[in-house]
Amino acid sequence: MRYIGFNLFRFLHYFCAMQTTQDYQKAFITYLETFSRDREPENLYTPINYILKLGGKRLRPVLTLMSAEIFDVDYKKALDAALSIEVFHNFSLVHDDIMDAAPLRRGKQTVHEKWDVNTGILSGDAMLILAYQLFENYDAETFVALAKLFSKTALEVCEGQQYDVDFETRDDVTILEYLKMIEYKTAVLVGAAMKMGAIVAKASEEDQNSIYEFGRLLGIAFQLQDDYLDAFGDPETFGKQVGGDIIENKKTYLYIKAIEFLNTSKSKQLQQLFGVSLEDNEEKINTVKQFFVESGSADATKEEIENYTNKAFSVLDSLSISNEKKALLKQFGHILMTRKV
Repeated sequence: MRYIGFNLFRFLHYFCAMQTTQDYQKAFITYLETFSRDREPENLYTPINYILKLGGKRLRPVLTLMSAEIFDVDYKKALDAALSIEVFHNFSLVHDDIMDAAPLRRGKQTVHEKWDVNTGILSGDAMLILAYQLFENYDAETFVALAKLFSKTALEVCEGQQYDVDFETRDDVTILEYLKMIEYKTAVLVGAAMKMGAIVAKASEEDQNSIYEFGRLLGIAFQLQDDYLDAFGDPETFGKQVGGDIIENKKTYLYIKAIEFLNTSKSKQLQQLFGVSLEDNEEKINTVKQFFVESGSADATKEEIENYTNKAFSVLDSLSISNEKKALLKQFGHILMTRKV
């Protein structure tokens, strides 16, 4: 299963005026180290510490810390909420890797490969509980707000995962269904990360909802951009194999739109390509990309990326923050829309 790549982490410093990205990341990692202490039983907690220390960009917790400061509260007050988001995200990765029988995560053995499947399931379950426990460090009102948002988001992520699994065996996935899948599986967690910072800052309910919408809409734009770059990105900068979705026969926005736009004959050819595995992946990738371009699917995808980015920008008008902060958030959106990695 796929998650938003979040290679844009290094771009956050462009719009984060309160602290640098490195400041947020350093503070979070230091806090994470206090959480990842040795506990008993060792066979339950060691795998948890292992997955949490594998690295990653730590984008979600950074967004939580940044959001708190957008609403004029010291980011340190949001560290427990940020840690909760990161623990939950890694819990989902542990279980995802089991479902995918994935051998590697961030270049290292996955938990179920390093230990076993039962350990992966149980340690993952424990991580979900630990994520909830972190909210207990806040006052009652903040606890309730964070827990409600977390429960809603966690369930949506599971629903998105199930949609993604279902789509693997369906040939009739619609654009609306695909957009719903990437919203639930990836974008809602971006929105939740930002809203948690606003909740800790005790921002107004209107501002909490607006910053959530900003993150959610940009999360959708990012995933669509990730789909596009997977096919048309520069191998030198993309950070992973270009054409990976095509090789795996993933029914992305590009594919669904191409099926919609192509005539019956070419549509059947594309469907046949996505129904087989070929030894010559390069030929398959090039042929499919040609279908994407000729059909207008590639251009339609770029238009939808811009559409969702502009929707996010429109949300900024309702935020009761300074124009300077709005401009920085908008700059972030522009970087997101034009990224090459």
